[in-house]
Amino acid sequence: MIAVENGLKTATGELYNDVPDRFADVLIIAAAGYAIAWDWGGPLGWAAAAAALLTAYVRVLGGALGTPQHFFGPMAKPHRMAVLTAACLLSLVEVAASDFRGRILAAALGVVLVGSLATFARRLQLIAVELNAR
Repeated sequence: MIAVENGLKTATGELYNDVPDRFADVLIIAAAGYAIAWDWGGPLGWAAAAAALLTAYVRVLGGALGTPQHFFGPMAKPHRMAVLTAACLLSLVEVAASDFRGRILAAALGVVLVGSLATFARRLQLIAVELNAR
């Protein structure tokens, strides 16, 4: 954003801006799943990470097809990170109040999973409308 706002945008800027975000999505979201004490924590983390990748994929695909890239949610990158940050902070209460099982992280990953799938569907629908309007 700084490069765009200051006229310093380069041909590869979007590439080097977007790719690290996808690695961060997978590493942070999947890792949150492994922090959950139940056997299904890892698969939940991976499912939420995959859903997060779908939101970026459909955005970039729309751009490749000539539509504007839509960054809206309900579970775009800033929303996902806000949910996980809040869950990590609230997990401190869970640690202090009882034995840590990852209940708050599990709930947050559920929100990320469902919200990311909703974001994917919303973006996909808008891109289809835009393509059909041509």
